[in-house]
Amino acid sequence: MKNGIFVKAGKLKSKQIFYKKKFIFIIVVAMLCLSSIYYLFSILKDLPSPTKLSLREVPQTTKIFDRNGTLLYNIYANQNRTLVKLAVIPISLREATIAIEDKDFYKHGGIDPIGGIIRAVRDTLLRRQLQGGSTITQQLVKNALLTPERTVTRKIREIILSYWTEKLYSKDQILEMYLNQVPYGGTAWGIEAAAQTYFGIHAKDLDLAQSTLLAGLPQAPTIYSPFGAHPEYAIQRQREVLQRMVDDGYIGKDQMEKAENEILHFRPQQTDIKAPHFVMYIKEQLVNKYGEKIVEQGGLKVTTTLDLPLQEMAQDTVASEVAKLKALNVSNGAVVITRPTTGEILAMVGSKDYFASDSGNFNVTTALRQPGSSIKPINYAIGLESHKVTASTVFLDTPTCFDVAGQKPYCPVNYDGKFHGPVQLRFALGNSINIPAVKMMAVNSVKTMIATASAMGITTYKDPSKYGLSLTLGGGDVTMLDMAQAYGVFANTGIRRDLISILKVEDNNGKTLEEYKDPNFVKDVEKPLNYPSSILISGPRIFSMETSFLISHILLDNNARTMEFGPDSALVIPKHAVSVKTGTTDDKRDNWTIGYTPNFLVATWVGNNDNSPMNPFLASGITGAAPIWNKVMTSVLKNQPDIWPRQPDGIVGAQICSLSGLTPPNSDPNASDKGCATRYEYFIKGTVPTEPEHLEQTIAVDKTTHKMASPNQTDNVSMEQHQVVSDMFGKYCLDCSHDGGDPITNIKL
Repeated sequence: MKNGIFVKAGKLKSKQIFYKKKFIFIIVVAMLCLSSIYYLFSILKDLPSPTKLSLREVPQTTKIFDRNGTLLYNIYANQNRTLVKLAVIPISLREATIAIEDKDFYKHGGIDPIGGIIRAVRDTLLRRQLQGGSTITQQLVKNALLTPERTVTRKIREIILSYWTEKLYSKDQILEMYLNQVPYGGTAWGIEAAAQTYFGIHAKDLDLAQSTLLAGLPQAPTIYSPFGAHPEYAIQRQREVLQRMVDDGYIGKDQMEKAENEILHFRPQQTDIKAPHFVMYIKEQLVNKYGEKIVEQGGLKVTTTLDLPLQEMAQDTVASEVAKLKALNVSNGAVVITRPTTGEILAMVGSKDYFASDSGNFNVTTALRQPGSSIKPINYAIGLESHKVTASTVFLDTPTCFDVAGQKPYCPVNYDGKFHGPVQLRFALGNSINIPAVKMMAVNSVKTMIATASAMGITTYKDPSKYGLSLTLGGGDVTMLDMAQAYGVFANTGIRRDLISILKVEDNNGKTLEEYKDPNFVKDVEKPLNYPSSILISGPRIFSMETSFLISHILLDNNARTMEFGPDSALVIPKHAVSVKTGTTDDKRDNWTIGYTPNFLVATWVGNNDNSPMNPFLASGITGAAPIWNKVMTSVLKNQPDIWPRQPDGIVGAQICSLSGLTPPNSDPNASDKGCATRYEYFIKGTVPTEPEHLEQTIAVDKTTHKMASPNQTDNVSMEQHQVVSDMFGKYCLDCSHDGGDPITNIKL
């Protein structure tokens, strides 16, 4: 009986648990159903009708201003677009559009679940970005009826409307509406406006080359526009369209090659715009953040960091100075002015003339160029920061080859074609001597150089295996903006400030969408501004204050560069201490000058857009970009006090031997040397040389040549006493014979 009671109680308890679980399950299902209904309601609520596709909204102008409220440019959509029938649009344009945007347009019912949606879901889940995969129908719906936000809800609404649209309109009607409403960049909305804007012809007269260029624009009109910041992207995109047309069987390879080789003649731009390269740079940022439709039609008010008077001064300087360099095969120049403490871009001149026919809208400040020797300060800063070297460390500037396993020996030379023997770091950097820089790179490693440069703001250095020791001589592509940001680290006592160009964005109702705030911000850049010790710069610290001070001091030391540049070069700004470095690539395709004070930074470049070499006379680095830099920097600093880099507490000074960089021997009472010529140098505490100079050493000398014997030489040598200076890789005999040059030192890495 007792056991029966327990059995009944157990069954009752099991039933209670079952019903309890069933109740919880019903509640969960009910909640999920209610949530789904609510979510579906939120999606369907205020869902626009596709019947509105033929109606056009009245666009509002987006205005871009400089920091003082001067209007730079109006961005607006063309309200007087001309609608054209599909029948008059060239078949090549229609096929090009379908090939690049939606190859199965005539097969699907509004969405492409195989080719598009699956790819979009994959990118959304794996890359955590809501990506494309949109059909032509979806793009029409998105541009005409929905907002550009990238959310799952909007994507679902887009799919629903796409199905709905396909039920209301034929494929040809959808394609016609798409080609008449899609943005092609700037004021060109619809294919007729695009044909008129870019080529000055009617859409019906477009040939294959023109059609494929225009067909590639709608995906990203600001990026791919031939009038945009990167006109080269338009041609790259056109070739992608042509290849798609070949792949899909619309054209043959011979037609593709003919179109690729056709020279496109663009209609001259007719627009009222100030600081055009900068404006297009701003527009590209806005489009990436807010979408093409909002920027083109949303009525934004954008206040930028640009100072128009500085901009116009820089533009005039570039135009006048480049004109003087025509005989040296220099056709273009560029300037960037920043305020390092805040990262503000105060001026951006991307070329001598934005409206020039020879790719004037090509923005050199954002293009990939090689920096030449202007990259060297980063290399030396790494050595100083790690205490592997000091400003007095000697490098032997002698014939040297670096042997890397599996590679051809690398034997760098100096731009003046000479070897200078023992050179201390201060003078090696100041005079931009190449071989010491390569030795410094060998000590630091390419991997460390790339990691540090990337931390400073160089975004183009990626895989260390793709670079060699020549990286320190400019053997890697960079942009002017990245170089300005990297040099700003030295100006900011070792702290990186990312470059900014937008101060404030407001919508058409005056609501602030974003705003830049910084305690160091000063609206009037011409007002004299001291650099008090109390000023605080926020951002990641890349180098110590001590290392930054040493680099800045070396680069402002006119005596340290006099050997190569002379005492009165264009690198000198009277009554102002300015840290400055030049850079010229070995093939004379790029010529740079970058200089800064704690308050301002100016980077200049000259060369040719097509990367053709300039006259070798520019080899010194002070003929091309330096005069532009001098005039711009002089103008920038005309109302500014002379501000030197702030000396940190961790920097000390000491007298060192002018030749060896070591401690004067007379400080050692047991030294036999009688003394040395000295100079004053700055050091990070703890790195002041303690070893006294002792030049007299016993070395092996070749009896015939009276030169220092090679490392492996055993025949015809005698051991003699000579004056010798050493670096981390070898020795140099000061009083041996050097007739006919020194032997090559082979360094295995």
